[in-house]
Amino acid sequence: MTADTLLERITDYANRPNPYPLYAELREAGPVVRQADGSYLIGTYHEINALLHDPRISADPRSRPAPASALSEEAPQPPFLRLDDPAHHRLRTLAMRPFGPPHSPGRIDAMRGQITELTEELIEALRDRTQIDIVDDFAYPLPVTVICRLLGVPRKDEPLFREWSDAIVASADVGPGQDTIERDRAGEQARTEMGRYLVNLAEQRRGHPSDDMLSAFINEPDPAMRLTREELAETAVLLLIAGHETTVNLITNGVLTLLRHPDQLDRLRRDPGLLPSAVEELLRYEPPVQMRERIPLADIDVAGTTISKGASLVLALASGNRDPKRFHEPDRFDPTRPDNQHLGFGSGIHLCYGAPLARVEAQIALRALIPRLGTTSLIQDPPPYRQNAMLRGPRHLPVEVRQPA
Repeated sequence: MTADTLLERITDYANRPNPYPLYAELREAGPVVRQADGSYLIGTYHEINALLHDPRISADPRSRPAPASALSEEAPQPPFLRLDDPAHHRLRTLAMRPFGPPHSPGRIDAMRGQITELTEELIEALRDRTQIDIVDDFAYPLPVTVICRLLGVPRKDEPLFREWSDAIVASADVGPGQDTIERDRAGEQARTEMGRYLVNLAEQRRGHPSDDMLSAFINEPDPAMRLTREELAETAVLLLIAGHETTVNLITNGVLTLLRHPDQLDRLRRDPGLLPSAVEELLRYEPPVQMRERIPLADIDVAGTTISKGASLVLALASGNRDPKRFHEPDRFDPTRPDNQHLGFGSGIHLCYGAPLARVEAQIALRALIPRLGTTSLIQDPPPYRQNAMLRGPRHLPVEVRQPA
């Protein structure tokens, strides 16, 4: 096997439980490794970080050359997370307004009490169970319920979103040799259906404002700050997806990591004040977002390699997080790691939109779980993983709980 098949091997489901030896191979092969399909794979921290801040690098999938058969077709506008400035800046700014003014307490801080209460409710429901699936019983329902409350989605409708979310997230995956046409079609259909549902829900609040984000969007008094119907659909869908997908993986990867490191679990049990630092280390050590795809808007030079305009550029964030040129003993899980400027949520203008909410939820969730993990053991290690290589995390995490005698 050669370096030009690294992306194929990294995205191979057989390597989902532990892609880190392949990331080490990637870093050894060089900062930039051309793949057999013509894409470029980058796995070193400093190069990835520089590219995430480079205005010549586009997040917009429409920046890649279109096949001749598609030249007459108008591609739909992607969500603002996949747009470039100035369109990205405008829509992101409008979408952030309901969260509250920058650098001041907003909706997320105001919801800490509700998140804590919901966390305790979920844990209380598991109290007498001897076997638990951390994903289905805790890590999934917590962030989904939280983001639905923020948006104003009725609790009875929450189950609608799992199928939609799975299809949308699958369509955002990267990797060669996949049947992307069918996957992308299913993702677009799910995005359309979810967007239509959320816009209709928002329209019900027009003129009847309530304390949720859909109401804030639809009742915006300033015409210059209003979202169009299409923008509202895309923004609401993105909020719902970003508001729970990364958090499910962050909490689940966190529990798995702590159960594999009982010494650090005991340390956090004795000193809960380390939790914020521990969550940052989890974002570095087992990041929920493993890769991002970008497209150069012009020919660029990266570490001596010329990458052509329009080429597919895959930034392996998880590899950068384990780069020994940036992090001391990068394969060691250290909740007190200093200067932990990881790439767990990306960097630059496209920093993960759901990052603030994910951090709060993970800290509250792990603070409540850690005292109970001392009597918990993994039933299956490694556990079964989700298909998605970009948003990597266990699909299930079955554990056994020893009840006190």
